[in-house]
Amino acid sequence: MAVRLRLTRMGRRKKPFYRIVAVDSRVKRDGKYLEAIGFYNPIPEPYELQIDTDRALYWLKKGAQPSDTVRSLFRRKGIMLRWDLIQRGKSEAEIEEEVKKWEVLQQERLKRIEAEKIQKMRSKEKQAEKEAVKEAARKAAEADTEEAKAESEPEVEAKAAESTEAAESARASAESEESAESQDTSEAEKSE
Repeated sequence: MAVRLRLTRMGRRKKPFYRIVAVDSRVKRDGKYLEAIGFYNPIPEPYELQIDTDRALYWLKKGAQPSDTVRSLFRRKGIMLRWDLIQRGKSEAEIEEEVKKWEVLQQERLKRIEAEKIQKMRSKEKQAEKEAVKEAARKAAEADTEEAKAESEPEVEAKAAESTEAAESARASAESEESAESQDTSEAEKSE
């Protein structure tokens, strides 16, 4: 019998919850299992993961093969590191020392990830502030141009009225000059 360490699905529709189980490899996904060694809940942020390390190592020593997903979950908990050190023949003290170093590195990694998230949020906030300032400046410029147009429209109308008056007076003066010239020519013709 080939034993696999894999996930079996529990929970409702669209609310998955998984048990990590040791099962005969010929059994269907949600079939009867030999032993449950933990659970994985991917829904909450951060995810929930609980594994009985001793039982997981027991099954690995018996030759059980973890699925790809279970292997990645074991890596997150440090079980694969322990298993690797056991296979290399390290003593229990050396294994504990290596695991503590690994845990410190994981905590530093999590802190770095959190700092990056905070930095991204701050940069997004700054970008939003810049966009708001640009938008306010654009709206102010539009308002200024609208006011300038509103102020210049009466001036334009006054200039247009002045120019039409000037044109009419010019036309009237031209007509009076023409009539004066025509009178002069008619008088000159009469005198001849």
